[in-house]
Amino acid sequence: MYESVSWSAYTKDPELLVRAIRNSAFVVTARNDAGDLIGLARAVSDDATICFLQDILVRPGFQKDGVGRALLTRVLEKYRHVRQTVLITDDEPGQRAFYEELGFTEGSNFSPEPIRVFAQFR
Repeated sequence: MYESVSWSAYTKDPELLVRAIRNSAFVVTARNDAGDLIGLARAVSDDATICFLQDILVRPGFQKDGVGRALLTRVLEKYRHVRQTVLITDDEPGQRAFYEELGFTEGSNFSPEPIRVFAQFR
């Protein structure tokens, strides 16, 4: 699944990826009529104050068909009681519109003041 969207940072160490998925608080998948995996979303959460949407990916042949929206909607429904739902994403065209349509606000656009988002990648 991760290779189909060229997320090589994940596929360099398959054992680490398996451990990350197993240790996620919530994983939801989408399959086609043949039962093949076509989408996956996973969240890390304390189930009280924060949900971090770690991954949302859809095989290229199924993108723009509502699969990603369905996966993200399922995560948002599960964690509708938490105060914060956060994600970090690449700067791909169309992603901003996709996430804004689902109720997300980019950090620099919060009112009355923007918030700061910090991240450290290794």
